[in-house]
Amino acid sequence: MSSYKETLDVLRREFEIDLKEAEKSPTAEVIESLRLQWLGRKGRMAEQFLALKEASKEERPLFGKELNVLNCFIEDKVTDLKKEGKEFEVSAILARRPLDITLPAISHKASGALHPVTLVRQQMYEIFHRLGFSVFEGPELESEHYNFNALNIPDNHPSRDMQDTFFLKNGAKMVLRTQTSNVQIHAMLKEKPPLRFISPGKVYRVESDATHSPMFHQMECVVVDKGINFAHLKGVIETFMTEIFGADTKVRYRPSFFPFVEPGVEIDVYGKKGWLEIGGAGMIHPNVFEAVNYDSEAYTGYAFGFGLDRMAMLLYGLSDLRLLFEGSHSYHSQFPIIAKL
Repeated sequence: MSSYKETLDVLRREFEIDLKEAEKSPTAEVIESLRLQWLGRKGRMAEQFLALKEASKEERPLFGKELNVLNCFIEDKVTDLKKEGKEFEVSAILARRPLDITLPAISHKASGALHPVTLVRQQMYEIFHRLGFSVFEGPELESEHYNFNALNIPDNHPSRDMQDTFFLKNGAKMVLRTQTSNVQIHAMLKEKPPLRFISPGKVYRVESDATHSPMFHQMECVVVDKGINFAHLKGVIETFMTEIFGADTKVRYRPSFFPFVEPGVEIDVYGKKGWLEIGGAGMIHPNVFEAVNYDSEAYTGYAFGFGLDRMAMLLYGLSDLRLLFEGSHSYHSQFPIIAKL
């Protein structure tokens, strides 16, 4: 027998030995290992094709032909083994012990953390509850009537512009509410005065930077009764601020215009990063009372709204509002309690 035939016979026997071993457990990893060992660029057959050029001129054609036959044989066997491997893996999965979904869940040492905005909201609930306020919630998807018209916001007001408000494209004149003030209208239509409530929730505006985001959280506060004046408004605001930020909290009011209050002010609080606007306030406009059939001659009231995200920035000394939206457990777990300014 010529030398190349002996070489090919040895190769074939060695491959068959490796093949039988792989057939015992034909997983994808085992099959790929066999393929690389014999058919890879640096595999056993590649070595033989490189050695082909060293064969004599008489043996080279025959050696090449037989080498191709063996190579095809190995390729076919590897392909067949891949088919068997798929069936093997399915059988292995079916043979596994079934998952018992009634077993208790595995406990994890790492626990979740409350978001800074959630911590602020809980603190606000506690404070306003002690001040005698109830909670009233309203829809986030709102009609233009509740979001604008009933709040004395005219058709030509800038907040109705597409650059500030998310309008739905269904032609129904629906918007994602731009402030929680819409809850004032829902509450006053359902209840008769006196009223004293807060309304927390998400609001939406087309803006995004270090102190603004397209979605943020607000807390509206509304009081309606006979004889309510601006002094009552300041008293509640300053009581709340000292409760949540500390006794030495500095609060300032800047005259401002809001269609649904008269007079209106912006509220600023001084914290670790200086003065930061956290909301607006004012005496409820008589036109709003008329929209809900309240007697504006008999009743007065005030309303103010805080941005909870801004409050969290003040409480924790944050410089960028966008940090609150990253969803990082390691970041949010830094805030186990409310800090003071």
